Amino acid sequence: MTAPSSPDGLEAVLWDMDGTLVDSEKLWDVALYEAAEMLGGTLSEQTRLTLVGSNMDATATVLLGETGRPVTDQSVAETGEWIRRRTAGLFDGALPWRPGAREALAAVRAAGLRSALVTSTERALTELALNSIGRDFFDVTVCGDEVGGENKPLPRPYRQAAELLGVPTARCVAVEDSPPGAEAAERAGCAVLVVPNDVDVPPGPRRVFRESLAGVDVPALAALLAQV
Repeated sequence: MTAPSSPDGLEAVLWDMDGTLVDSEKLWDVALYEAAEMLGGTLSEQTRLTLVGSNMDATATVLLGETGRPVTDQSVAETGEWIRRRTAGLFDGALPWRPGAREALAAVRAAGLRSALVTSTERALTELALNSIGRDFFDVTVCGDEVGGENKPLPRPYRQAAELLGVPTARCVAVEDSPPGAEAAERAGCAVLVVPNDVDVPPGPRRVFRESLAGVDVPALAALLAQV
């Protein structure tokens, strides 16, 4: 069956999760600062901000380097596993929504457009988050451990989501809050609605900025696609 599309050509919306739909970056803060302490060091705020939108292996590698610990395959795996366990405990409850996010998801679903969740968070933690967010909002989900190591800012996560939905990326709007995510979506060929949260996101040729998702609906997203 052909997916519904808007008169302006919008066929799907691809949503980032952490910091975009839910304010879970604050929970990641807890896990990452505690991980640095576990490793015998500290994590600077400046370095923490560079990790927004990063995948687990990259995050563990930076933490090891920041705390002066050897970076090996084993230490990266062990550090990543510690972070997973700590974050799972933090995610096992209601997550705080970003302003307007739930309403925007509902508006896109009510209009019959297809949606994908495209996150650098791994599948096990994403499933915990979906207990709060709701699985029914999404036709597919693409997680950080399902892209063969080609994580954001590489374009594969968004290309993979569009392929699973059966739509061209040029007919998709991606919603992002971080520099790696915005770059990944733009390189994939999506229009990008950027709603910065913890870090500034630089401008780009296919990026449109808003302060929040409040008031975002299908006509607004279709207009954004036409604009870029």
